[in-house]
Amino acid sequence: MKNKAFLHIIFFCLLIQSINAQDWPWWPLGLTHEKLTGDTLYYNAEMLGVVSSGTYAPFWLQSNRNGNISASPYSGNVSIGLCKPATQPHRWFDYDFAIQLTGRVQSDIPTPLKPYKKDFTGYFNQLYAHARLYFIDITAGIKPLIYEAIDPMLSSGSMILSGNSQPLPRITVGIDEYIPFPGLYGYMELKGGITYAWMVDNAYIKNCRFHHKFAALRFGGKLPVNVSYEFHHAAEWGGISPVFGDVGSDFRSFINVLFARAGGTMSNDQNNAQGNHVGSQQLALTAKGEGWDVTAYWQNFFDDNFAFLGIGQNLPDGIWGISIQQNRWPFIQGVTYEYMNTTDQSGPWHDRDGLCYGANDSYYRNSVFQNGWNYFYRSMGTPFITSPLYNTDGTIYTLNSRVRLHHMGIRGDIYGFKYRLLCSYVRNYGNNNTSKLLLSTNTATLLEVNKHVEKAWGLDFGISLAGDFGSQFGNQFGVMLTIRKQGIITQW
Repeated sequence: MKNKAFLHIIFFCLLIQSINAQDWPWWPLGLTHEKLTGDTLYYNAEMLGVVSSGTYAPFWLQSNRNGNISASPYSGNVSIGLCKPATQPHRWFDYDFAIQLTGRVQSDIPTPLKPYKKDFTGYFNQLYAHARLYFIDITAGIKPLIYEAIDPMLSSGSMILSGNSQPLPRITVGIDEYIPFPGLYGYMELKGGITYAWMVDNAYIKNCRFHHKFAALRFGGKLPVNVSYEFHHAAEWGGISPVFGDVGSDFRSFINVLFARAGGTMSNDQNNAQGNHVGSQQLALTAKGEGWDVTAYWQNFFDDNFAFLGIGQNLPDGIWGISIQQNRWPFIQGVTYEYMNTTDQSGPWHDRDGLCYGANDSYYRNSVFQNGWNYFYRSMGTPFITSPLYNTDGTIYTLNSRVRLHHMGIRGDIYGFKYRLLCSYVRNYGNNNTSKLLLSTNTATLLEVNKHVEKAWGLDFGISLAGDFGSQFGNQFGVMLTIRKQGIITQW
C-alpha cells in the first residue's frame, strides 16, 4: 500500500514537470548577459514651501515623507541632486545611485526639541549606491527603508518602517524583489535581506545601532490568485546610555540582537533580549487579472515575544487592509482602505499580584532606549502612533501608542493631473493600557495634485492642500507648493 502511494506521488510530480516544462523553465529567472538598454544620468532640483494656520503643519503634509517636510507651520526646502536609476531588470548585473542635498528653513513650534527651533538646516535625503549581481542586492548609504505597504502612496504606513522618519545610513544585503525558487517553475517566490544601520540622531543613546531583517514567500506564480507571507524583525541596540553607559556594541552583542536572545550586562537585557526589539508579520491574498489586481492583507505587530500571526498574543492588534489597483482607466488607478488597532498590546497587565503576564507592551517605548522606536523625534513605524516631536513637556518618548484608525486613499490621473486623496480618522487612548479613556481624535485630510508642463521649461508643479479636524491638533489648515525640474545630463 505504501509503495503504491509512493508511486502515485512520483507519477504526479513527473506529470506536473512534463506540463510545466512546455511553458516555463525550472528556474525562470530570465536573466541575460547582454545590455538591453542604455543608462542615463539625471539632474533634479526642487523648491517647496509650506504655510499653515495651526500650531503644526497638518498631519498629511509632513507624515510618511521620509522626514523631508518640517512639522513647523512655516517652512521651505531647496533641493538639488543627481541620480542614475537602474535600467537593466533582465540583465545579470545592474546598478543605480543617487545624491540629494536639501536645505531647509523653518519656524518654531512649541516644543523644546532642538530640531524644531527656528533655524536653517542642511541634510542628505539620499546618498547611496546600489548594485545587483544576478539576484543579490547590495545597498550602501542613505536611502529610505520602506517595507510591507502594498501601495506606499496610499497606505497609512506600516508598523515597522513606513518612511515617516529620515532615512538611516545603512548597509543592506539580500534579495530586494521576489525571485522564483529553483525547481518550482515560478509557483513559489522568495525575497529577504538583512540591514546594519546607524542611528545618528543621538536623541538619547549615543552611537546607537539599528538592525533589520526580513523574509518573504509568495505562492501562485502565474495563477490568478497569489498568497504571500512576510516576517520582519528589527531592533535598536548598542551605543552609550547616559544612565547605563555602554549597553553592548561588540560582535557578541550583535549576535545576541541578530537572534533576539538575552545578553549584555544589564538585568533588563539579561532577562529579556539584548536591545529594543519589535517585529511584524503580513499575510496577503492577491487576485489579479488583465490590467487589475485586488489585495487583501493583514499586518500583525509584536513587541515582546514572537507569535505566529498574533496567535495567543497581540491578536487584535495590527492593520487590516484592501488595495485595488488597475491601469485600464486612468481616472482612478488605485484605492486603499485600512483599519488599524493598537489598543490590546497583549493585555493590560505586565505583572500583578506576583505574577508576570508579559503584557502592557506600550508600543514604541523602551526603558533603556528611552527615545523609543523613533528617529529624529519621528516614529519610524506608523505615524499614527504619535511622534515625540509633538511632546510639549520636553519628553523624548512616545506618549500615545493606543489608537484606532480608519484610513482611505485614492489616486489617479485626470488628463495629466496626477492626484492623491487621503482621509484618516483616528481615536487616541494614550499609553495607559488599564484605561479605556478616549483622550483625543483627529481627522486628517490631503488632496495632492501634480502636473508636468512641457511648455513651462519642462517644469513639474505641485499643490497639496491638507487639514486636521479634532481635539488632537485642533482645527488647522495648510498648503504646500512645489516646483520641480528634472533633466538628462548624459547617456551611455
